[in-house]
Amino acid sequence: MRLLFLTQIIPYPPDSGPRIKTWHVLRYLAQNSHRVTLASYVRPDEEAYVPALKQVCEQIYTVPMQRSRARDVYYLLRSFLSGRPFLIERDDLPKMRFLVNRLLREETFDYALADQLTMTQFLLNGKRGEKPRIIFDAHNAVWTIVERMQHSVPWFLKPVTRIEAGRVKRYEGILTREFDYTLAVTEIDRQYLLEAVQKMDDSAAVACAEKIRVIPISIDTQLLQPIQRKPGSKNILTLGTLHYPPNADGIRWFIQEVFPRIRREEPQVNLVIVGKNPPRDFIHFAAENPQNVKVTGYVPDLTPYLEDAALLVIPVRAGSGMRVRILEALAEGMPIVTTTIGLEGIEAVPGEDLLVADTPTDFAEAVLNLLQNTALQEKLAHNSRRLAEARYDWRVVLKKLDEVIH
Repeated sequence: MRLLFLTQIIPYPPDSGPRIKTWHVLRYLAQNSHRVTLASYVRPDEEAYVPALKQVCEQIYTVPMQRSRARDVYYLLRSFLSGRPFLIERDDLPKMRFLVNRLLREETFDYALADQLTMTQFLLNGKRGEKPRIIFDAHNAVWTIVERMQHSVPWFLKPVTRIEAGRVKRYEGILTREFDYTLAVTEIDRQYLLEAVQKMDDSAAVACAEKIRVIPISIDTQLLQPIQRKPGSKNILTLGTLHYPPNADGIRWFIQEVFPRIRREEPQVNLVIVGKNPPRDFIHFAAENPQNVKVTGYVPDLTPYLEDAALLVIPVRAGSGMRVRILEALAEGMPIVTTTIGLEGIEAVPGEDLLVADTPTDFAEAVLNLLQNTALQEKLAHNSRRLAEARYDWRVVLKKLDEVIH
């Protein structure tokens, strides 16, 4: 089969959640002899990664993208004029629209797949005839992320966030109706997408239910091996793409509400925050607590930080889909503390595979319990690795893709 594959970010290197998910999908397609033409946005610092994609893509086309706050303000204002979500306006660049239209006009594809919400717009309203069949790979039900973020934005942004959540919900309802297939990563997200359809047209929800397929995010458990952690460590590690608002929000909550409670019981505890583009308040917090807090920024190899840590905290308060950070940590046999939202879509058993807590007091108690209980650390590490191998390896998970692309 020939596929046109549209991505909002270059899916290499596989060092963040969206890239990891998409990279394994491309690997699976290539392994099964599908011929993929990739069209992707590329940031200035990503050009060097494009050649690596030739191992899984037959043809690669890129469109430069550069963001700024000034541009975002312009797209936000434009979204209020158009009624479309800000996220759609922001990524609707004429060069990408021209490229996709040209490829659809000049070449023959069996399928066209839009990877993430913002790339779907380039496959809508096109004169496609019978081919290609179009697929929306929804990494998340994005409207729920925007809606959940209302609790953490400044008061003056709450009305804007509420309007954006409504617009995204309506847009995702349209996509689920119009696309031939929609891929959700969890049953929870599938229900959220059906809710978006139902809000627009209750009668369409039944038909759309058959078009939404649940295919979890996958990881490479052969590449990700169990970490040999340093005995007796008092280091707490947290990580993520820190310019992504839900990631920053969760870690900020941990810093402000949870970590002080832990330090009162364990004064020698250390917190290490790893991730690209840390917010200024994280850096200030580390500067004020140099003996106990370290902010590294992006690191090319996580292994030394995982080896030095007693456990990993993934404090998620807003989000949707699945947390790749948790899946990879399961494969690496890391003891984990997360929230109920963080665990959404992952078939892990609290208390057996990881620990789950939602209030500052409960989260601090869970972390202290792990820091002080080596046997519990080892139990979680063993069980989590076994779960990752059985449920989330890409060679197992992505067989479900054959039901859609055949």
